[in-house]
Amino acid sequence: MHESLIKYIESHSTTPLTASEIGVIKDVFVPKKIRKRQYFLQEGEVCKYSGFIVRGAMRQYSVDDKGIEHIVRLFIENWWVADRESYIMLTPSAYNIDAWEETNLLLLTRADFMNRLSSIAAIGEMTKKMDDNYAIASQKRLNATISLSAEQRYSDLMKTYPEFLQRFPQYIIASYLGITKETLSRIRQHSLKK
Repeated sequence: MHESLIKYIESHSTTPLTASEIGVIKDVFVPKKIRKRQYFLQEGEVCKYSGFIVRGAMRQYSVDDKGIEHIVRLFIENWWVADRESYIMLTPSAYNIDAWEETNLLLLTRADFMNRLSSIAAIGEMTKKMDDNYAIASQKRLNATISLSAEQRYSDLMKTYPEFLQRFPQYIIASYLGITKETLSRIRQHSLKK
């Protein structure tokens, strides 16, 4: 299970991993299986783990006073899952994270990251690249939410993350886009006619 993580780290850094560093990585990342609909994190809990998804799909969401879910992020294979704020600041999370499909993860505690991995050059490079990519993606998503039409946001999602459309049902995609499932249905019908 660790092979995909090692491959991921090596593809996101220019510094090769040594055999002893690979040993440390295999030691600190703990395999975990999560059933479909099982929580990785519940609102109010502190996010104790960051997880690397080996297989499966997950979602991060909040629930409003009316019981409506608002999808903040979607995750699939070779993505990292955590509530970053809660994980870094050790504060209670405002979000739920659960498995949408049966999911295999490799879990990492904040303490293990700080004490055992932060000195590995390839991990530092990978983390910097991930932080940069996360900041860019967050900025693009915020800009799209406040300035693009629902049709443009759906079109952008189709181009950027087409696998989401195959892995998640329409109502989750609609929530992720900040629209109703009826609006998404209308947009999809209109795009099929083009």
